Amino acid sequence: MIIGRCAHLTEALPGRTKCQYRNKCDLGCPFGGYFSTQSSTLPAAVKTGNLTLRPMSIVTRILYDKDKKKATGVEVLDAETNQTYTYKSKIVFVNASTLNSTWLLLNSATDVWPDGLGSSSGTLGHYLMDHHLGSGAGGRVEGYEDKYVYGRRPNGVYIPRYRNLNNEKRDYLRGFGYQGGAARNRGTKAAEEIAAGIALKEALTEPGGWGVWMGGFGEVLPYYENTVTLDKNRKDKWGLNILAIDAELKDNEKKMRKEIVEDGKEMLEKAGVKDVYGFDNEGIMGQGIHEMGTARMGNDPKTSVLNKWNQIWDAPNVFVTDGSFMTSAGCVNPSLTYMAFTARAADYAVAELKKETCDSC
Repeated sequence: MIIGRCAHLTEALPGRTKCQYRNKCDLGCPFGGYFSTQSSTLPAAVKTGNLTLRPMSIVTRILYDKDKKKATGVEVLDAETNQTYTYKSKIVFVNASTLNSTWLLLNSATDVWPDGLGSSSGTLGHYLMDHHLGSGAGGRVEGYEDKYVYGRRPNGVYIPRYRNLNNEKRDYLRGFGYQGGAARNRGTKAAEEIAAGIALKEALTEPGGWGVWMGGFGEVLPYYENTVTLDKNRKDKWGLNILAIDAELKDNEKKMRKEIVEDGKEMLEKAGVKDVYGFDNEGIMGQGIHEMGTARMGNDPKTSVLNKWNQIWDAPNVFVTDGSFMTSAGCVNPSLTYMAFTARAADYAVAELKKETCDSC
């Protein structure tokens, strides 16, 4: 068991201060102690003088020249005025989060490919993945009544994956990790018997006993039949076809969930935790909000949407660098991986643009 890792500063950087334990991570952290677009990359991009932000805009399609076999820009719908604008560019980076990025590809170049830009392999929209969660264990911890939580950490404890490693074979593929923590309940037993008034307030301010819990984060395998497509019969308020999602957890994930519960209970019981219980809400796709796949990377244009540099095989000046390029999910939080691949792809794109400039001299 280790303390969870997260993208928080322990020392100040130019324009950003270290984590203040304010518990404002979900807001993007106004101080910049927690990495977010708002606190880190956008301010840096604005300082270059080369960034134009266009809020309240919906990119409806990538414009494609079938003779040059390249994208020429994007078409944008103003969400407030319903006016359409066209932006021309040498390259296009698509990073709208897995489902929206794939929606955009499905909606682009349909005059060339009926199923959208990047669909020539037949894999666009397929292999949707997530992380399955909502199963684990918890219990009551005796003692430590002179202790209380201190500060507001941005996360809790983590137990890395340990199943199906070192030649171990389970009845399912891949594995899971645990995320969890401990806290004191609020209110003494007496609070349950007091209806209102000062006595109730005082009883509620008394800390109760300690509880501990651990929830599994399991890998979802890439299944071709877990898909997203354009719904031809339903449109949103702007008249755009919405996504239809057809995906489920399968036997492999369900077997893994059972072990998440049983392993968690065993660990807590051996640690001396009392009244140990297991839980499993059966899990659904989307609950982990770590959507991945549907525009997978690969070495073969017949079996993948993107090449090793995140370029669409059918339009190499279009880069897709969010979770949609993933070919497997792992069981860890994936955002830093997306960021690393985005930086890698951007570096490659810049190098290629410089070559183009030099060659045309």
